[in-house]
Amino acid sequence: MAGSAAGIQPAAIVFDTFGTVVDWRSSLIRELTEFGAARGIAAAHGIGIDWAGLVDAWRAAYHPSMDRVRRGELPWTRLDDLHRASLDRLVTEFGIKGLTEADLVHINLGWHRLTPWPDSVPGLTRLKRRFIIGPLSNGNVSLLTNMAKHAGLPWDMVFGSDLFGHYKPDPETYLGVARLLDLPPGRVMMAAAHNGDLAAARRAGLLTAFFPRPGEYGPHQSRDFAADTAWDVVARDIEDLATQLGA
Repeated sequence: MAGSAAGIQPAAIVFDTFGTVVDWRSSLIRELTEFGAARGIAAAHGIGIDWAGLVDAWRAAYHPSMDRVRRGELPWTRLDDLHRASLDRLVTEFGIKGLTEADLVHINLGWHRLTPWPDSVPGLTRLKRRFIIGPLSNGNVSLLTNMAKHAGLPWDMVFGSDLFGHYKPDPETYLGVARLLDLPPGRVMMAAAHNGDLAAARRAGLLTAFFPRPGEYGPHQSRDFAADTAWDVVARDIEDLATQLGA
């Protein structure tokens, strides 16, 4: 899996976050299952809620909701607000009763409380000693900042989509990082578990690093099991990325 990164020296490494650094699916399923049990939340027909199904449907709404912004059907909208609109719809579709507004706010903020993959914090800590590191995510700054505080992610800077008014894979996001750091794009590396994200970063002139997260979508994983092209670095995980980059 791993290859040699000899001679590749970015000044900064930015990371996709959902699925790459944090395990959104397991985190949300676990939290919602515990929350539902503690609150005695049930569907309208009185049987248990399919929290895993809700989480999968919630994530499935992620790209379509951002596409509505890209097409101009919605004005610029933070991911937190897109998540909330999708949640409101899904609560109705799943027949969930008894949720208060405070409950809905708490559930929506679950995206702020995601758990990192086991290698994320130690790998990022190593990389931070040598490189500028931060998330480049479609999450908004407050979401990513709260997530970092909750998960112990040692970022130097948080690059949220609301800094740019664009969502990845728009080039304004990748180039915006280089602009804010006062670096040429070729001194910035994009690290992700998603080949499509890296393809867009490469088109913008960034270096690229791939490592797989084959459990991101649980049993529904259908892509990104391996690098689909010769990215600048291909690693096993963030710890291996740090090793290959000499950190």
